[in-house]
Amino acid sequence: MISIASTVSPVPLLLLASLGLAQNCEVVAWGLNSNGQCSVPPPNEHFIAVEGGGSHTLGLKEDGNIVAWGDNDCGQCDVPEPNNGFIAVACGGSHSLGLKEDGSIVAWGAGMPGQSGFPHYGQCVVPEPNSGFVAVAAGNVNSLGLKEDGSIVAWGNNSFGQCDVPSPNTGFVAISAGAAHGLGLKENGSIVPWGNNNYGQCLVPAPNEEFVAIAGGTYHSLGLKEDGSIEAWGDIWYGQCFVPSPNSGFVGIAGGAFHSLGLKEDGSIVAWGYNNHGQCDVPSPNSEFFLVAGGANHSLGLREISTGVEDVGMLGSFIRIQSVAPNPFSMSTTVVFQSPGLSTLTLQVYDTAGRLVRSQPLGNSPAGQHTITWDGRDSLGAGLASGVYLVRLSSEEFQASTRVVLVR
Repeated sequence: MISIASTVSPVPLLLLASLGLAQNCEVVAWGLNSNGQCSVPPPNEHFIAVEGGGSHTLGLKEDGNIVAWGDNDCGQCDVPEPNNGFIAVACGGSHSLGLKEDGSIVAWGAGMPGQSGFPHYGQCVVPEPNSGFVAVAAGNVNSLGLKEDGSIVAWGNNSFGQCDVPSPNTGFVAISAGAAHGLGLKENGSIVPWGNNNYGQCLVPAPNEEFVAIAGGTYHSLGLKEDGSIEAWGDIWYGQCFVPSPNSGFVGIAGGAFHSLGLKEDGSIVAWGYNNHGQCDVPSPNSEFFLVAGGANHSLGLREISTGVEDVGMLGSFIRIQSVAPNPFSMSTTVVFQSPGLSTLTLQVYDTAGRLVRSQPLGNSPAGQHTITWDGRDSLGAGLASGVYLVRLSSEEFQASTRVVLVR
């Protein structure tokens, strides 16, 4: 029932494939599997994003099509045709959202036009104009879309004010949703909450600054700080707000119904809170994860498929991008990456047409973790327009890429 849009950002997938930058990743799923939400359909490969809903899961493939599995009582797994050109996904309680590369949103499942009664609240009726979107998120029975101008559009059930985005509705760079509350991350690093506050899930702890990512659970909220620590607030009944020590080195977050997830810079996942279905028992080996997501009572991770090359001494001999935050961004975004030790490394940024708009030599890159910040400017120092960009780190031997959204 929860969608986390803060750690996955869209990029034209044909560009990604044409540049040869997509990694072959599999979905790892654990926790409640009563409706098959953890049974990833074969072939489990070439995924670039994954999201969990109430009892269903969406996976986005590198070719732009969506794979859906789990509960389908409201048609939330029946992806509309044409199933292509998608660049981001989100899951609600019983509905699904897909963001197209043209900036439009496709919605299906509960809340389609003409449906009424629970759980149908118009959460699949995207307001006009259905264009200019750069990110999506879903609550239990409502939906959110982030526009390229930094404003948020919300629709569906509004019984707790979860569709009433506070003014000024500008300057947002990321969105997330809990069961009946919304979260927006501002370009200045502050979080704006709204909607249901029965458990304090909208009371952001002070100081409300230096946040780079957000995530919503059913009645709790999570914020990732610039220093790699996690703030959690709201319902504490199952310990979902008690971040395990050491609270450091996190690069990604996600919220389930009553549990929380954090992705560490070393590629491991930390999970805490309600564990009645094993949703906090991360499968072994707990390593090499690139993304984390939470469903109501199941958990998900995206991990590169092993090529089985340990015996030739190549394991770990590649560039690995560990995180990008904030993303979407307005002023600048920071890429954290792991280097095997390279003599030369270059930062390259491509626009949606495949044009190289920024190239910056980074010099030597000793083995270990490094950071590089991109300020949203081209090679001449001019500010680039809002949109989706692909950031690539490359050397003569290796390359790695990630997707970012610039919101002016």
